[in-house]
Amino acid sequence: MQERIEQQSIPVKMYRSSDRLDIAAPMAGVEPSDVTVEITPDNRILLYGDLRGVLKGEKELLIGEWNVGNYYLELELPVSVDGEMANVTYRNGVLVVNLPIAKQTRPARLTLDRVGEAHGERVGNAGHPPHSAHAAQRPAGR
Repeated sequence: MQERIEQQSIPVKMYRSSDRLDIAAPMAGVEPSDVTVEITPDNRILLYGDLRGVLKGEKELLIGEWNVGNYYLELELPVSVDGEMANVTYRNGVLVVNLPIAKQTRPARLTLDRVGEAHGERVGNAGHPPHSAHAAQRPAGR
């Protein structure tokens, strides 16, 4: 049987807190360099995972219920987010996107930097809105 490559949809979990929207999606077998996250101006998120590991004729495929890659998902976000300040991590086959909630969506195209074996990340601002320099300073003696 010839291996047939099809685009795979990705199941997700989406969580919301008072200041952040978190999305988790399994994307087994891809490398961090194969992953792209895009926040669009019309408040959508697109997740991509490029194809890896196609059999090149050296083996006969007997059952082919999934592939490593060629993942794609497009979702409408329930709130406006700041894509430029997002954190994205990929570890143990799971992509996690942390998006700060914003008054207006700021689009971004995000890729991951490899930080270990099959582990990548993109750090925007720990997924939280930036604080002023004054708020980060503690009063002396405390």
